Amino acid sequence: MRTSEIRLTVQLDENNVPERIGWEAEDGGAKSASKAVLLSLWDEQEKNTLRIDLWTKEMTVEEMKAFFHQNILTMADTFERATGEGKMAAQMRDFAAYFAEHMLPELKK
Repeated sequence: MRTSEIRLTVQLDENNVPERIGWEAEDGGAKSASKAVLLSLWDEQEKNTLRIDLWTKEMTVEEMKAFFHQNILTMADTFERATGEGKMAAQMRDFAAYFAEHMLPELKK
């Protein structure tokens, strides 16, 4: 059995507001800066989701809208692969389209 690490580094200002978020992964040598992270972990004992939601002061509202839109689409793909529930995944994608229509009008062009 082997292990692999993914590290998040968050630089905070004097008010504990994230200024920089960095991450790196051993496998593949990935390393990057980011303006936001949404991390969800399943707590097996509590049967509940634990979350870490962080974004930097530099993240714009428009970037956050695009970030959420892409996360909804990604969750639909992951949900379908993990459960085989294609119909529900399609409904999630429909919601993503509705979200984009109302939050990201530039996608209509």
